[in-house]
Amino acid sequence: MGTNLFYFLVYPGFLFMAVIGGLLSWFDRKITARVQFRKGPPLLQPFYDFFKLLLVKETILPARGAKGLFLAAPVFSVFGATMAGVFILLPLLNITSGFHGDLIVIFYLLTIPSLTYVIGALSSGNPLAAVGASREMKLILSYEFTFLLVLVGVIIKSGQSIDLYQIIHTQQTGVPFIGSVSGVLLFIVAIFCLQAKLALVPFDMPEAETEISGGIFIEYSGTPYAMIKLSKYILLFILPAFIMAILMNGTKLEGINILWAVLKLVAVVLLLTLIRNTNPRVKIKQAIRFFFVWINLLAIIAIVLAIFGL
Repeated sequence: MGTNLFYFLVYPGFLFMAVIGGLLSWFDRKITARVQFRKGPPLLQPFYDFFKLLLVKETILPARGAKGLFLAAPVFSVFGATMAGVFILLPLLNITSGFHGDLIVIFYLLTIPSLTYVIGALSSGNPLAAVGASREMKLILSYEFTFLLVLVGVIIKSGQSIDLYQIIHTQQTGVPFIGSVSGVLLFIVAIFCLQAKLALVPFDMPEAETEISGGIFIEYSGTPYAMIKLSKYILLFILPAFIMAILMNGTKLEGINILWAVLKLVAVVLLLTLIRNTNPRVKIKQAIRFFFVWINLLAIIAIVLAIFGL
């Protein structure tokens, strides 16, 4: 019991993910600033922002909203992201948890933050938040099926395994899945799914500050908004880590391999950052068409190639 609590709360759980996620958020903002010819924030700025919201800023509740749901949504968002992160990082860090079939559980856990954003927005009673929630729901329906197709391709390439630890082991004893044609296609599809899951440009329609003033988060302030920021930090860490696990050979915590693992993680985050800084926001119907038609087609091609061992 004590070991499980340590895994969930400290390493590789909540505390570890929050710190690494905050550092990756700084990296994302620093690269964004450099692309825009700005200096960018100091290293600890994401942590300053979080603690300022948590300890200093006042929490203002919407007058016409369902206050219980409104306050509970960010808590469940952090819980869902943390649980998904624990199931991802335990096998990634070569900690055998004895849990089989975790790939399917991870898929469902990763949907919890997005669903809680929708619940929190709808419970606020704000019409702009409702518009953002509507966009978020449509976006979820668009990319979740595509993300499931990525996992189907990974399962096929791993010999029908739904155990993340076994999937990583298969790559480490052979060739990383990204070293094949189907693996490259699955990686491309996965990157766009991550972009949508993180609500980064070009798929930031649910927030869209210039259109709906923050959308799903328009009514949040103080401690609840700090929790939302924290869930975003955690997701910015665990989603690239998940891509590393299923397509990029995972990690080996020995010698130079530690540096190599860090570089892979940073490279995925850098790619996400460059995409969001070099593309305009698309309309929600364009995003739906993009995933339903083109990205799903790419994923299906990758699955067919994986079946033939390519």
